[in-house]
Amino acid sequence: MVALRLVRLIESHADALADGLVRKLQSSERTAVYQKIPGQELRNAVLQVYNNLGEWLLSKTESDVELRYRELGLKRATEGVPLSQFVASMLTTKDHLWAYLRREAMSDGALELYGELEFLQSLTHFYDRAIYYASMGYEQKAKGAKAA
Repeated sequence: MVALRLVRLIESHADALADGLVRKLQSSERTAVYQKIPGQELRNAVLQVYNNLGEWLLSKTESDVELRYRELGLKRATEGVPLSQFVASMLTTKDHLWAYLRREAMSDGALELYGELEFLQSLTHFYDRAIYYASMGYEQKAKGAKAA
């Protein structure tokens, strides 16, 4: 099963992937506000996803993704992270994983390539849903601010 092999590859290299992503987030102009968030906090958040990627992609429900990422969106909005920078951070996270998989895991066989493409589609779908639900968390914060 190709998807499981790719998940295990990511999970086994989660520490190095997280470190590289934190460096990207804290050095990019598109995510400049992330320089104010402690690196260890960012690293821990990324590691939670990377270390449990198989579970997130293969067994978590839509409700699980909604709950986690609405909370994250609300938290980042409360911290003053602009929505555009949050979205940029999520896109950077997805791109970081794609680049890693292109370097380390892509195959030559047609059947294996098909499995890898299915996995990448699942990964993209996960991040698309995460961004959507986090945006809802931002909206929840904005509604709360208007009510106050």
